[in-house]
Amino acid sequence: MNSTEMPQGQRAGAADARALAERLARAGDGELATLFARRLVPANVSWHDFFDAAEALLAPESVARAVTELPRDELADLAAGSGAERLGLTDETGSPYAAVRDALAGAAPTRTPDGVPEPATERAAAHAAERAFTTASALADLLLLTLRTPLGRVGAGTVGAADRRRLAQQEIVRDADEADDLIALAEAAGLLTAGERQWLVTLDGAAWVRESTGERWSRLATRLRDALPAGVRTASGGWIDPALWPDAYPLDETWPARAERWRTLLRLAGLVTEGTAAPWSAEPAWATALRQGGAADPAPLVALLPHEVDRVFLQNDLTAISPGPLAPALDVRLQGMALRESHAQASSYRFTEASIIGALSSGETAESILTFLSSLSLTGVPQPLEYLVQRIADRHGLVRVSREPDTGHTIVSSRDHGLLETIAVDQALRALGFVQDGRMLRTRAAREAVYWALADAKYPVVALDDHGGSETLDRNRVATAPSDPDPSARYGGVIERLRAAHGSDADAAWLERELENAVRAKSLLAVEVALPDGSTRTFTLEATGLGGGRLRGRDRGADVERTLPVKSITSIRPA
Repeated sequence: MNSTEMPQGQRAGAADARALAERLARAGDGELATLFARRLVPANVSWHDFFDAAEALLAPESVARAVTELPRDELADLAAGSGAERLGLTDETGSPYAAVRDALAGAAPTRTPDGVPEPATERAAAHAAERAFTTASALADLLLLTLRTPLGRVGAGTVGAADRRRLAQQEIVRDADEADDLIALAEAAGLLTAGERQWLVTLDGAAWVRESTGERWSRLATRLRDALPAGVRTASGGWIDPALWPDAYPLDETWPARAERWRTLLRLAGLVTEGTAAPWSAEPAWATALRQGGAADPAPLVALLPHEVDRVFLQNDLTAISPGPLAPALDVRLQGMALRESHAQASSYRFTEASIIGALSSGETAESILTFLSSLSLTGVPQPLEYLVQRIADRHGLVRVSREPDTGHTIVSSRDHGLLETIAVDQALRALGFVQDGRMLRTRAAREAVYWALADAKYPVVALDDHGGSETLDRNRVATAPSDPDPSARYGGVIERLRAAHGSDADAAWLERELENAVRAKSLLAVEVALPDGSTRTFTLEATGLGGGRLRGRDRGADVERTLPVKSITSIRPA
């Protein structure tokens, strides 16, 4: 068998690289892709074969980055050489490679100690329940706002300044930090998703806003738990004592700040008590089952919350007063036809011409609005409100927006030609590029864009389908369900190239690789060669070239140029 001999330190590293290369060659495509993704390997990496891959994965900077990302218990097992194989860091027995041992030198990681949060006092639990209720309400308002107009996202991954002001003006948040925390919680729970330049509500988020407070909290808390980093999770699916979180990733200098961020999200969800010192991590009763890996039970939490109501007072001044927190599904529908003016437990809403037009544009009718308000009101529907709804509904649909099938143009028409002329000269609609075409307006803009521009300008507009019937357009911007990124697709070309370069004789491939490196460095080698008579002889060569299955070099002893068949070389070592 061909082998390569070198000093002990280099020999260990070379042996590890060779062993890892052979292990990588035996691994499945999915296993390789997962490893490359975890180690942040670029999809356009220029590795030629598995030996290149192994050397790169065992490079000191790559190993240092990999062990930094390991949680406390895995680090302790890795340092002890126990546990299962960690591809790229250990051999198949779980013993760490030399580069990994070097990276862990001086570290003495220990496993996470047992710990249980202390129970929250009655007063602290009441504060945590109030915080959970406030958070759920603010999140619902945030999602409803984002459904109508997606929040801008800047390069740092936070919400833009204009939207921060919008959230503050609508009393959803008090300051920029609270906005960032709320969005981080919504993203962790899968209610919001980040696009390139904006935040969008997910399908789950759109459904979540209509659920009861107890159901909202259960889903929020469960999904937050599921999103926690592995280092703070337990084998049962729960989480370790939050007081231990700062030590969950001992080698990661950025982790303590991230741990604090995650604990802030737990506090917003009412899963730990308020405060910055003991008993900061005290645990309310409703958090225990979740921490232990069980299902969420909102009953103890809901028992401390204000009772939800399902009726409001409708008043002659076109306002609605809710005597307590309105049931979420009713609140969402009411906000579709009235502006909420206050966010206290006894909320107030105001009906305006614009809010009724918005409801009609979203598919409501005068009959559906008045029927809903009649079922909701403790005092009936006041005459001024009924008149407002009927008056606006009678005019609704005076402007019709349709699509011309032959040209794809959008057509705006109306029996009120004076209104059509007003639309044609409205400076707010100039960007739509209307062109007069007899008794109608024509534009190349999309029908949906034209419809919502007219609706925003308070015109009584209705959309028509291709058959001339009215059609309700949904303005809510909901993110499409994201597909899970498949690392196999990302690294398919890399893996195919590595497999194509992998031969059946690993020993010969490894020897050729070492010879190439020696030629590149013009190294002085002691080359042992098997002679035809069965004996061996060692030549001391300065490697100068490799090709055609032969090694060329200057023999330092005889001061001549020699050419040696690679297949006859049994070992090499630095001279």
